[in-house]
Amino acid sequence: MVMPTALTDRFTTLDYTDYANNQVFLKRSTHGFFEHHKHNEQYYDDHGHHDDHAVGGPSAKQLIGEALRQRVENIDHENCDPGEEDTFFVADLGEVYRQHLRWKLNLPRVKPFYAVKCNPDQKVLQLLSALGTGFDCASKAEIEQVLQMGVDPSRIIYAQPCKTNSYVRYVASHGVRQMTFDNADELRKIARLFPTAELYLRILTDDSSSLCRLSLKFGASLDSTDELLALASDLGLNVVGVSFHVGSGASDPLAFLKAVQDAHVVFQQAAAYGFNLKTLDVGGGFCSDNTFEEMAHVLRSALDDYFPAHSGINLIAEPGRFYVSDAFTIACNVIARRTIQDSSANRRANDDASYMVYVNDGLYGNFSSIMFDHQHPEAKVLRAGGQTMYDTAAADATTAPHGVEYSIWGPTCDGIDRIMESTRFNVVLDVGDWLYFEEMGAYTKCSATTFNGFSNEHDVIYVCSEPGAKALLDMH
Repeated sequence: MVMPTALTDRFTTLDYTDYANNQVFLKRSTHGFFEHHKHNEQYYDDHGHHDDHAVGGPSAKQLIGEALRQRVENIDHENCDPGEEDTFFVADLGEVYRQHLRWKLNLPRVKPFYAVKCNPDQKVLQLLSALGTGFDCASKAEIEQVLQMGVDPSRIIYAQPCKTNSYVRYVASHGVRQMTFDNADELRKIARLFPTAELYLRILTDDSSSLCRLSLKFGASLDSTDELLALASDLGLNVVGVSFHVGSGASDPLAFLKAVQDAHVVFQQAAAYGFNLKTLDVGGGFCSDNTFEEMAHVLRSALDDYFPAHSGINLIAEPGRFYVSDAFTIACNVIARRTIQDSSANRRANDDASYMVYVNDGLYGNFSSIMFDHQHPEAKVLRAGGQTMYDTAAADATTAPHGVEYSIWGPTCDGIDRIMESTRFNVVLDVGDWLYFEEMGAYTKCSATTFNGFSNEHDVIYVCSEPGAKALLDMH
């Protein structure tokens, strides 16, 4: 039996540059650790369990599975206290750690500033702080959360082009100097409230291929950047860099190339006004799937061409989902079931029923990513008929005409609260059974609501599948 590792709160800061080049990193990158996103490659052992070691992977599945099993097998839905069977997460901090190493392998010159909005989980932030990352914050609350961990203000960028006045005063009083702007009104606001701030001009990009487009709201077009730089000069402000964002969940690598080219133009414009720009912020948009390497290759090549190492320009980025998407698994309890019989003349006498199953989380909760982030979570069976099935062939969905058909619904009274329109399993689900969903770390609990009185606060069980992360966090 593999026991989940409990976290302590003791952290030791790690030197960012030195650690990125150590032997563990090089070994991990060549033994399949960055190939685990190929979801079409499934391996099973003689007992029907997925065999991670068949592809050289870590024991993450064992740790996650044991944490899930211990929790659900100790809940009796017939006699438990109200809320005891609530949705919960299992988070593998080892996955966050591996993603950091993957970042350093593919973008060694670019320092990540984690996008806190994506998932402000405290343990994730503490690990990333220990790894030496910076933090991209968009509000006073996010900045305050990071500062309270003892992070130096120089490791925070207030990457919000439309800032609240009182928030600007707050960051000025707490030494958070880096911030973005994209229009003249914002420049005048900053000149009035924080004239010594270090400013990044955020430029418009082509984000038409991204999951969540941001250019409709943010970014200065190249037609306006010269005027904005002139105004910043007239106001005596300190422009130190350029930033862009190709959209959350970007899918076109060439969007990065064009954005880097445009940024290079703005660097030249700024020099004409006497600004000595030192930093390029390439924003976010990085996915955790196997498209990352291609994206990183295009971006790395563009940076080497337009901002080579000898130029002395600092390079930063704002990845969010890249770090946490795959690190969180959510478990949901089946709270109700409705049997659907086909009453049409075409129904055969031996046809099985289909079911609507209702779980204790949905679109207004942690599955808000379906609506806000265009995600399509896939249900798997965690426990049914008194048997725990995590990471076995029986847990996976099947295809028609095999299995039993289900639609999966959330708990609220709103008809749009549906997680999956149709899926099929080889087991019959009933009230008290459990489903689980993987890759639930990005834009999930951060945008959950309390609609209909359901809680948006759910337990997180932490495990750690990487020895390097354990050592870094002083875990026993």
